[in-house]
Amino acid sequence: MAKRSTVYDVAQAAGVSIATVSFTFRQPERVRAGTREAVLRAARELDYMPSASARGLARGRTGALGLFSYDLLLEEPADEPGGEEDFRTYPLYVDEVQRGFELECARRGQALLIGSDPRGEGEGVMDIVGRVDGLAVFPGARPAELLVPLARLLPVVAFATAADDGVLHHVRVDNRAGTRALVTHLARTHGIGDIGFVGETRMSDVAERFDGLRLAMADLGLRPPDGVLDPTPVGSAEPFPEVKRLHAGGALPRALVCASDQLALELMDVLDALGVAVPGDVAVTGFDGVVAGRLHRPTLTTVRQPMEAMGRLAVEILVAALEDPAAAPQRHRLPVRPLFRESCGCGRS
Repeated sequence: MAKRSTVYDVAQAAGVSIATVSFTFRQPERVRAGTREAVLRAARELDYMPSASARGLARGRTGALGLFSYDLLLEEPADEPGGEEDFRTYPLYVDEVQRGFELECARRGQALLIGSDPRGEGEGVMDIVGRVDGLAVFPGARPAELLVPLARLLPVVAFATAADDGVLHHVRVDNRAGTRALVTHLARTHGIGDIGFVGETRMSDVAERFDGLRLAMADLGLRPPDGVLDPTPVGSAEPFPEVKRLHAGGALPRALVCASDQLALELMDVLDALGVAVPGDVAVTGFDGVVAGRLHRPTLTTVRQPMEAMGRLAVEILVAALEDPAAAPQRHRLPVRPLFRESCGCGRS
């Protein structure tokens, strides 16, 4: 194997002291943003890992697998003192996949290390690498950029991430089939042909969901939208400005297909505040199949991902990769299941 880069190599490449490199990974708040980015960039280019991680790899197998998230975890508490818990905040997609991962680790006697990096700057995932034998990672803003170098050092499974150049293992679902099923149902069962898509498409899975909507509408002889109707991300401080504008002008589509259940539930709150009835005035659908969709009124029409199965499969892939390091990376695309409920005009389920 090629000689591993050291803290001295990173310091020289970034033009900083070795203490600054150490602080960048151990106490990033003590390092200026520009300096921190320069150090992280040099570390990525040199495939460097912090010394503690290097020691972990030097010891051989750790007996642990890692599960890492960038910005999908909710930081705020689910309930406030004296208030009531919002049932829509747990469990979410990431929670259900994590449960499957935990259950499979327990079944196989593997320890589990969970990490997160809400800022998505890279130091968190680099810190966890040397403590585990394999790593599964939820999507982030810069997944391939950060993960491909790590995959040269240990097996890495990427959830819901676009295919790379053949280094990472992938676990995804059939996003296009999911939204195609929703759109076909809206058109054929409810006679709706005016359909818009809500949600930002920077994540590859969401882009595929929008693509599935356009393909289905074209197949049905409907005019597909040229772009997303409203690109509001989950948790936006000022959500759905385009939905509000269209409502004010009396031009809302008859159905809104949302990128996720979280987004659909937020949207239904906004529509309710505007006096728009769901599904009487506008049908709304989601994607993921989280528990909250069953508890909300109206219940949410959605597409159910096999989230526990995704977590279990990631563990299976990592264990297999450790047993046969020379095997080619695996790519899996699991089927999804549409659930037709009240928010599209169907009966309760």
